[in-house]
Amino acid sequence: MKLNKLFLACLFGGIVAFSSCQTAPEVKQVDYTDYVNPFIGSGGHGHVFVGANVPFGMVQVGPQNIFKGWDWCSGYHYSDSILIGFSHTHLSGTGCSDLGDILVMPYLGDIRTERGTQENIDGSCSVYYTHDQETVSPGYYAIKMSNGINAELTATERTALHHYAFPAGEEKHILLNLKEGNDSRAFATYAKKTDEYTIEGYRFAHGWSPTRKVFFILRTNQSIDSVLVYDNDNYVGQNEIETKSADSGAKCVISLKGDVDDVLLKVAISSVSCKNAQENMDAEMKGWDFDAVHQQAVDKWNEQLAQINIKTDNASDREIFYTSMYHTCMAPQLYCDVNGEFRGHDDKIYKADWTNYSCFSLWDTYRTLNPLFTIIKPNMVDDFVNSFLSIYDQQGKLPIWPLNGGETECMPGYSAVPIIADAYLKGFTGFDADRALTDMISSATYDKQKGVSELMAMGFIPSDQVHEATSVALEYAADDWGTALMANKMGKDSEYNTFIKRGEAYKDYFDKDIQFIRPKIADGSWRADYRPFESRDFTEGTGWQYTFANPQCPELMIELMGGDDNFVSKLDSLFVAEGDMGEAAPPDISGLIGQYAHGNEPSHPFCYYYPYAGQQWKSAEKVRFVEKNFYTTKPDGVIGNEDCGQMSAWYITSALGFYQVNPSNGIFVFGSPLFERATIALPQNKTFTVEAANNSDQNIYIQSVKLNGEPYDKTYISYNEIMAGGKLEFVMGSQPNKDFGAAAESRPKSAM
Repeated sequence: MKLNKLFLACLFGGIVAFSSCQTAPEVKQVDYTDYVNPFIGSGGHGHVFVGANVPFGMVQVGPQNIFKGWDWCSGYHYSDSILIGFSHTHLSGTGCSDLGDILVMPYLGDIRTERGTQENIDGSCSVYYTHDQETVSPGYYAIKMSNGINAELTATERTALHHYAFPAGEEKHILLNLKEGNDSRAFATYAKKTDEYTIEGYRFAHGWSPTRKVFFILRTNQSIDSVLVYDNDNYVGQNEIETKSADSGAKCVISLKGDVDDVLLKVAISSVSCKNAQENMDAEMKGWDFDAVHQQAVDKWNEQLAQINIKTDNASDREIFYTSMYHTCMAPQLYCDVNGEFRGHDDKIYKADWTNYSCFSLWDTYRTLNPLFTIIKPNMVDDFVNSFLSIYDQQGKLPIWPLNGGETECMPGYSAVPIIADAYLKGFTGFDADRALTDMISSATYDKQKGVSELMAMGFIPSDQVHEATSVALEYAADDWGTALMANKMGKDSEYNTFIKRGEAYKDYFDKDIQFIRPKIADGSWRADYRPFESRDFTEGTGWQYTFANPQCPELMIELMGGDDNFVSKLDSLFVAEGDMGEAAPPDISGLIGQYAHGNEPSHPFCYYYPYAGQQWKSAEKVRFVEKNFYTTKPDGVIGNEDCGQMSAWYITSALGFYQVNPSNGIFVFGSPLFERATIALPQNKTFTVEAANNSDQNIYIQSVKLNGEPYDKTYISYNEIMAGGKLEFVMGSQPNKDFGAAAESRPKSAM
């Protein structure tokens, strides 16, 4: 099915508004989806989702491989060649695996249910495929499988639409597999044919998210002749099945009436009930027009992608940029039904008058993605915060890494805190700030939170009592700094004094004698057998990387290291240091420049520390190198886990020319803008444009800056200045202007 795309009208940035889509045919309209390559990051360790969805959708329908470990966290890896079906929930870019719910597979020939193995799929429902038989673009996935079936997928927020074209004259079946997930274990499944066109059911699973419940409605546009039901691969009857153990799992073989070669199939999901899934389907997809549903998805993607319009002659940079924009819209995922209901972490049903989301990779995204959202998706920020506050009510603390009704407890820190603080400090008012601060403080003092009881009793977190204690402590400090700034703005002096002190915890772990962050043991002494190159004491990092893990206040590091020159020398050494990281070093430590690891999030602000010490030009060098070498158009074009948009967000803000180092203070530090011009669409029909005169691969250094036509000597810009709209102009050159940013008054600050 070849689809004609209806381009969006009335978008800014090279698109001239007009009153009727039938007038002004000479106007060239931009389809930003043409610039997106969803295969970027599907190889290597990128772990991105490949399939069809709309921005932030609950449904992400796409191909599923046999799960084989870490590189199949999304359910699909570019190196693979075996397809076991199309599932309706996926993760994108994470370092842990889950989801892969409601697996559907069309096949030919004798009735069977087996999946097969990577070594042998003979006699199974699985097929081989090649990438030249795949087509994928925002909102669309298609494949011609080795069994001769052509499959197309598209989606709305909560409903997927499948189109299967079967070879004529073959015996045709559709397998509904509720047993299989992507490294998740079904503990209860149910399926029932409810009428001539419809099957309802659920899949309850344990996995990375401790317990998830997914209800569904499956409806075809062709009459169902029979539904044969199986427990695992054992035939047990027709039309209805329910299993209630981890050793069981429902599978249904659907056969249609007549010799039908063309089939459409809808699947809607809900965390609450089959009834809600039905309501989701009825609200979002009333008919069977595949092209129309696909076009709606394209329109939604264009609306998101057009929020930043760039001017560049470099086609690869354009492809990387808009694919990065695409990847930032994979998560968080919508987690509520059209009626506002959703299932909480306590297995209770809630109903919200705001939009609830889940799948927050907070330890990753608080650094860049969430600050970026405050610029390009401000309409969603209050909903994110309200989602956090609701989770607090469900589980007694703010989320760590929440996934579709469960808390994974993954990664150190209570990383919802800086996101909430950042939103409040930037003026977002769609949530209860007093309640939020109370929840932030409660989470920071919750004695069941990792290391908190030790921190409150001893003043530090001992490495001989708490796993990865020093990473935990430094993450808490970054979070606590945000709490302090928020308390200060709210006039709560006592809370400010408490948490600003906790936010300076870096100095409690910095050993001046060796000039490194160093783990402490319970008696307060330094750990004796410490080697900064090794990762055993830290979360996905080494002592080298965590020595610079203080983004909330780089000035503190400068002071402790003995001033600007010493700090710059130490920071320079990070980018050249080489040593043995030990056998325990995780694969997350990737994209290395010396010990700077761009493939993992703790390193992300480090390139932007130089302006705090008056040497902005060194940031320009490092940033431009990363932009050009660690982001490519190839399947392995993301240097580490995409992590729900964080890797892409770093690229987007850096390409614009600035980066928010402190996650809670709205100060964006200058690096090296990548494009000749970039225009950001802002609320109230405002725009903020960044221009870079004389920009090229050689001219990477900022020579001078103007803001709204006036000379500008600072090496940063504030959130409020960006959101006011206007123009930021850089003049670029091939040699550093070492005077730019050298003066103390031009340097970034760690408070608002």
